[in-house]
Amino acid sequence: MTPAIVTFWILAVLAVGSAVGLVLRRNPIHGALFLVVHLATLGAFFLQMRAEFLAAAQVIVYAGAIAVLFVFAIMVLIPGKEETGLDPLRAQRWLAVPVGGLLLIVLAVMLRSGLFRGAPAARTVPGGVAAIGQELFTAYLYPFEVTSVLLLAALVGVIALTKRRTA
Repeated sequence: MTPAIVTFWILAVLAVGSAVGLVLRRNPIHGALFLVVHLATLGAFFLQMRAEFLAAAQVIVYAGAIAVLFVFAIMVLIPGKEETGLDPLRAQRWLAVPVGGLLLIVLAVMLRSGLFRGAPAARTVPGGVAAIGQELFTAYLYPFEVTSVLLLAALVGVIALTKRRTA
């Protein structure tokens, strides 16, 4: 089995598992987190197919912005109750520190090894990120800037609505 096939199956299990978790969880915050994992996994699928621009757009737009919007809407619309009493996960929280440190050490060792060096850089792909960026910032600059102004206006509107609701 090649590394690409192993990576595909790991991503497939993550995608299906996170989709099932999204559907089965009753807690909307947990559902939103499962959605983030699922959308990031789809971005990894795009990356495996060498569609770098689609992978970046998937992670930035969907996994980042839309998931944050979902979590923000959930937090505003469903106020949480106060937590009182002892923390039931206190022992697990103390265990998280050494496990996190161990993961950082493993990550550092992997990055220093030759595992991620890969093949030398290939020539530019005709439909790759460089070509899309060139078209986006030359021929389609005006529509791109209009879209950014519309998104900025929507962001200002959301902030104004939230301030009015909380005040």
